[in-house]
Amino acid sequence: MYLTSEKKTEIFGEHGKSTTDTGSSESQIALFTFRINHLNEHLKKNKHDYGTQRALLKLVGKRKSLLKYLKDNEIVRYRAVLKSLNLRK
Repeated sequence: MYLTSEKKTEIFGEHGKSTTDTGSSESQIALFTFRINHLNEHLKKNKHDYGTQRALLKLVGKRKSLLKYLKDNEIVRYRAVLKSLNLRK
């Protein structure tokens, strides 16, 4: 499995307030970004995997809505997330 509990703890520790901070927008965006990157690599090898393609589009939509929430409510945190995850915006 590509996403172990240790990897999740590492992601939440880097981008959240603590290793158990699983609900903050920053940690959720970081987790979605990790999963999106993994699915992107999978789709490069398996072009006709439409279930994975649908899951990727749903994750991108969720990440986009969380980024919009951060941009509207707390612009400083939004800019910090974009910079730390190297997202283009």
